[in-house]
Amino acid sequence: MNCPACGNTYAEDERFCPECKLPLVQGEGGELESVSERHERARKVKPQFTEGPPVRVAGARNQAEAEFIQGLLLEEGIPSMLRRTAGFDVPDFLAAGPRDVMVPEAARSAARELLLQGELISDEPDARVVAPGRLLIGLLIALVIGAVLVWLLTRAS
Repeated sequence: MNCPACGNTYAEDERFCPECKLPLVQGEGGELESVSERHERARKVKPQFTEGPPVRVAGARNQAEAEFIQGLLLEEGIPSMLRRTAGFDVPDFLAAGPRDVMVPEAARSAARELLLQGELISDEPDARVVAPGRLLIGLLIALVIGAVLVWLLTRAS
């Protein structure tokens, strides 16, 4: 295994160069073999940003915007993944519909700082989401009040 940055050779069981912190690639005789696009992307990831469960750091309006944010994060060494935002009924094969950009918990602050600098997210907290049960109760109360008003108006006439 060789380091793509410094060219040092390591044992087969090593994954990262201890000096450069880059993923090692296979090579023979000091020459690096061509690597896939997936491996190229993995080489950009900084190991200190890979710990913890995924957390949401940004939302995007569609797949293209989410992939732009994902590429921006990757250029800074922050790994990320996309998931379809819950509650939107858009078929999986379409690029339409909002996406959540997820990063490992160790990368949350670095990702938020980067996205704030790029003005891709705001510093304000997310809007409060109303629980479905509470919304249903509110609608039922409004319906009952409306029915009582209609009944009173018909009785007054």
